[in-house]
Amino acid sequence: MKLARVGPAGAERPAIIDAEGRPRNLGGRLRDFRYDDLDPDRLAELGKLDPGQFPLIEEPFRYGPPVRDPRKLVCTGPNYRKMSDESGAALPSEPRIYMKADTCVAGPDDDLALPSWAKTAHWEVELAVVIGREARDVPEASALDHVAGYAVVNDVTDRHSETAGFGESVKGRSHDGFGPLGPWLVTKDEVPDPSDVRLWLRLNGDLVQDGHSARMKFKVPFLVSYISRFMTLRPGDILCTGTPGGVGLVPDPPIYLKPGDEMHCGIVGMGEQRSRIV
Repeated sequence: MKLARVGPAGAERPAIIDAEGRPRNLGGRLRDFRYDDLDPDRLAELGKLDPGQFPLIEEPFRYGPPVRDPRKLVCTGPNYRKMSDESGAALPSEPRIYMKADTCVAGPDDDLALPSWAKTAHWEVELAVVIGREARDVPEASALDHVAGYAVVNDVTDRHSETAGFGESVKGRSHDGFGPLGPWLVTKDEVPDPSDVRLWLRLNGDLVQDGHSARMKFKVPFLVSYISRFMTLRPGDILCTGTPGGVGLVPDPPIYLKPGDEMHCGIVGMGEQRSRIV
């Protein structure tokens, strides 16, 4: 099942995607995709419904983030050997975790307005794991019981702000718009193995990232279990699981985002994003 939130920023309504890929309005059925609305059992009940019974949302329309008001975004990296080799950072023996502010989240096709200080910003397409049930020190064997589903996320990062001066990497990752999410929340029934999905990103039409989650060192069940040892994961939290190789800091000279650029990225079966830099 593919779920979405459709409408102007701040006024999105919940939707279900039908067999033809069209959003249908779920507003009369539930409030939104937020917190308790993401409980896996509740989503399973929703999955028994025929999308055709709900009214079609006619174009033009905007996809918003498929999760309303994420409570926190927890990231890990490096998690792909190619990214590790390109950046010169060895794969760690256990996950390195860091945060993005929840206010970075944007719709998948929203314009991304670079702040004046972001001179070294680049892209990172990633598999996002959406938590649907509270997880506190959960065993790896049952970790996926706490997952509502998956989505595409672009962990946009300004490299200089991430590393320069005082503070942590959260500085370079948290500006408004630095977390395009969606277009859909894809429930677990459509993704039986999150270690078997292809991720890709094009910059101005050129394929710069082409990876596969099978190459993750730390798989999704382990990440959910590991992170839940150190902090309670609550419904609506987003885990960003690392990016494959091909980010902008790798070429010599590096390629950084600038106004007029367009990022087009996706995960096979989970939809695509287009973000224009302004």
